[in-house]
Amino acid sequence: MPPAQKILGRGIKNGSIDPYMKQDWKPPRKQIGKPSRSLPVRVWGLLLILVALMITFYWGPHSPQTIAPDPPACHSSSTNQRQASQNDGEAQPPLPPTPPAEPEHIFTREIVPGDNLSAIFARLEISQVALCQIMAADESLLALDILRPGNVLTFTLDEKTRQLVRMELFVDAGKRVIYHRIDETSFDYEEILIPGEWRQQVLSGEIHGSFYNSAISSGLSDQETVTITDTFKEQLNFTRDIQAGDQFQVVRSRQFVDGQLTGQSRVEGARIIRRHRLHSAFLFEDGNYYNEKGESLARSFLRYPFKSRPRVSSHFSRARRHPVTRRMSPHNGVDFSMPVGTPILAMGDGRVSRVENHPFAGRYLEIRHGGRFATRYLHLHRVLVKPGQSVRRGQHIALSGNTGRSTGPHLHFELHINERPVNPLTAEIPTLVSIPKNKRKQFNQRVAELLAVMEQPENKIALR
Repeated sequence: MPPAQKILGRGIKNGSIDPYMKQDWKPPRKQIGKPSRSLPVRVWGLLLILVALMITFYWGPHSPQTIAPDPPACHSSSTNQRQASQNDGEAQPPLPPTPPAEPEHIFTREIVPGDNLSAIFARLEISQVALCQIMAADESLLALDILRPGNVLTFTLDEKTRQLVRMELFVDAGKRVIYHRIDETSFDYEEILIPGEWRQQVLSGEIHGSFYNSAISSGLSDQETVTITDTFKEQLNFTRDIQAGDQFQVVRSRQFVDGQLTGQSRVEGARIIRRHRLHSAFLFEDGNYYNEKGESLARSFLRYPFKSRPRVSSHFSRARRHPVTRRMSPHNGVDFSMPVGTPILAMGDGRVSRVENHPFAGRYLEIRHGGRFATRYLHLHRVLVKPGQSVRRGQHIALSGNTGRSTGPHLHFELHINERPVNPLTAEIPTLVSIPKNKRKQFNQRVAELLAVMEQPENKIALR
């Protein structure tokens, strides 16, 4: 049989397919050869050779090479790093100093939108018990209820126990609050206010569209614009009375500390110049706005935020023994004992700036009255107004209650002048409809100063 027929003899017989050879036929198990083990050995051998060649190429001796000269440097504001390293004769500017590393027991966090104290404490692995203790210390100040982006919190822990011993709130260059531990269960606080200097600035413009948009375009802030509209609301309807081409002039003062703007400002004078009428407002020492004739532009304040005359259960004090903690701490308001549900009235015209729930102050609200005055009403049962809402003197704004840390139904009432709490029973508040005769000369001098500032070129800065 020829060789080909020997190889295929199993399947071909006399030129035809062996009937025993079927399509699914497989060779006997003993005829199946085992896979060759030589292939992996060859692969590993090749890999070892390649590794040896690479080592010889990179780490072996090199023959001298000629380095091509660098191309001419392009005239550019940027500096080529390799070229700068070769210019040994030229003095190189020193590298900026590396900021010192933050100690392991001190943490600094800047407030960003969406932040809250509980999440910050949890992120830093500081106990919620410490947070509760700090909130208790903040009850009389309520500074931690208005955290804003840009505020900075600095935490200091005990290096051994990792217990929180100090927390600082940086509000702005003119205001800081330091909370420090006094024992295992409580904190105290220190408020640091730096007066700085107030700089006057004149802002003016024509009204096109709405007064609000025109004022914002001139550089006034939202709060300053709201102060102006609230001041003139009794004399002027900004929707109906204002026409295109009417003008405004505003004297604004802003606070600076060491040359840094704090964000605090006040409107000291304003004029709305219409086609046939002039509206003016000037801030006097009592915190009220008057026109050029010395007539008040706002109604006077109420001395008490309720109709009845309830009993004073706790007076204003810089150091009062707290009825619950028995510790000496500031009492920044007056407590009036009254049944739950007693109607509470707005002390004066203003705008609601806060409505909050506090674990110790309870349900409370704050109203800002112009540039200098603010009032707070704590431990309420129900609030009848919303943040941003305008209120009138004598308007029902809440019902008294017994919420928060309280020993009985009462209203805690606070009056703040220039961001500082004062005794609401004795403080001088706007109760006059016009400037008294013995203050008229002083007021006229103040008006003359502001009018002179308004005549200065726009945006010129004047130090006071």
